[in-house]
Amino acid sequence: MTVEMIREPALYINGEWVPAGGVDSEVENPATEEVIGVVTQASRADVDAAVSAARTAFDGWAATPVTDRVRALRRLHDVVSERADVFADLINREQGSPPPLARKLHVDVPLAVIASAADALEEFPFRSQQGNSVILREPVGVVAAITPWNLPLHQVIVKIVPAIAAGCTVVLKPAALTPLTAFELARALEAAELPPGVFNLVPGGGRDVGDQLARSPGVDHVSFTGSTPVGRQVAAAAAETVKGVTLELGGKSASVVLSDVSDELLAKAVKITVANCFLNGGQTCTALSRLIVPADRLAEVERLAAAAAAKYTPGDRLGPLISAGQRKEVQSFLTPEAAGGGSVVTSSTGPLPERGYYVAPTVYSGVDPDSRIAQEEIFGPVLSILAADSDDHAIELANNSIYGLGGALWTEAKDEAVAVAARIRTGQIDVNAAPFNPRAPFGGYKQSGVGREIGDYGISDVLEVKAVQL
Repeated sequence: MTVEMIREPALYINGEWVPAGGVDSEVENPATEEVIGVVTQASRADVDAAVSAARTAFDGWAATPVTDRVRALRRLHDVVSERADVFADLINREQGSPPPLARKLHVDVPLAVIASAADALEEFPFRSQQGNSVILREPVGVVAAITPWNLPLHQVIVKIVPAIAAGCTVVLKPAALTPLTAFELARALEAAELPPGVFNLVPGGGRDVGDQLARSPGVDHVSFTGSTPVGRQVAAAAAETVKGVTLELGGKSASVVLSDVSDELLAKAVKITVANCFLNGGQTCTALSRLIVPADRLAEVERLAAAAAAKYTPGDRLGPLISAGQRKEVQSFLTPEAAGGGSVVTSSTGPLPERGYYVAPTVYSGVDPDSRIAQEEIFGPVLSILAADSDDHAIELANNSIYGLGGALWTEAKDEAVAVAARIRTGQIDVNAAPFNPRAPFGGYKQSGVGREIGDYGISDVLEVKAVQL
């Protein structure tokens, strides 16, 4: 079968498509291992031109009335909505997500984020009074957005949309493994008629384009999503010019089942934890990769988890990993040494597809809380079950991590859930499968990052605060 090749030889800078000055880079479909696209990367001069364009456009965009910025976001929402199937198809091809998930997770959720950002902007308090001081909240300037490959539209939207809402201008460097979606988004932004220079696109590698943006004196704030080790490098580079950073980094989120749960709620907890852990092939920073349960219900949980995992057929409900290297990394966790004595509950749902970077969904139980599999972010469909002797022990296990990004809590005592959640050191906790809220802050404690994204908090993260005494 002939694969339709997508070629992107130009960059979007200052409202125009201009020839890129870097080298060509191939884009692979991880489900088929076929090359589906070629993107010409930005040169150093291209990056400088993009930053300069954003710098020039900043004053005009910052002075644009809030009502006009709201209308621009709503136009963007309409354009992306009209092209939703195009985005879903691109994401299916370059990221490997199965078609239903490519639409529901990768497109519909970002659409909700755009809409909520417009709502937040309409209500945002850019000016307030405190005593004899007028408090002004002003856009920070040029924001460099450096985004990952696992959610190639969503992770871009949660960075650039709040920045644009705040009155900032943006230079985007998308992930080198999944740049095609960013080009389609650039076309959507162009169709939404944003002024030239408000959004600029410069694809390339993190060690060249990403590092240049982080160090650039023309960039005022860097928003990065990726691994914790790379996040440290970005923060160090940004510190050279003392610019602000938003870092959304690794996670090892715990799904904590308290001792009061009924049989019905326990079954729901296990089913949804497995689904969340395996979502997007396990390649989400908020994956509930640790299931912490009462020790006296461990055998029941193991049976439930095995049954739930068996429904995730690779190539159908479970997509591939992004690359051969990522598959090798995930496979390194599937050893007795990595599990610290844990036993395999299930690791097979039939033969893997002949092509594509698939791994079998795997559930371990009896895992040592300090083992590699329980401590490190895996970014693959691997769940660890840990047994707790009490609810206090369960909370202790949940906090036994260098990360603190997401989490889940399962309890019949919903009135007391907030008090329990307050004891878990993490940026978000869902109680009994509460729905996603696109106005709620997203970000982590500890080595999961710095700052918050989405809605009002995403706008706040790229604002400076000024006090004017009268």
